[in-house]
Amino acid sequence: MIDHLRDKGLGVDPVCRVLELSPSTYFARKKRPKSARRLRDEQLMPLIEQVHGESGGTYGARRITRALRRKGVDVARCTIERLMAELGLEA
Repeated sequence: MIDHLRDKGLGVDPVCRVLELSPSTYFARKKRPKSARRLRDEQLMPLIEQVHGESGGTYGARRITRALRRKGVDVARCTIERLMAELGLEA
């Protein structure tokens, strides 16, 4: 979020002040490596988009989960639901 504001010419300090965060917290978080969950999500997102596209946009989370499991990808339906929402995909 702050990166988007920085693109518009706003600095980290004023944005952090409004959000009641210290700038050091922002920079510490920015340096931190991606979590295992985020890395897994980034692997799954293209697969979800692919299956959703192949279905003509008709598959929901349940069918996408089944399709991915048939392809050997072990994933929970709640994960698919969360990522579909993040991607803005609907059945």
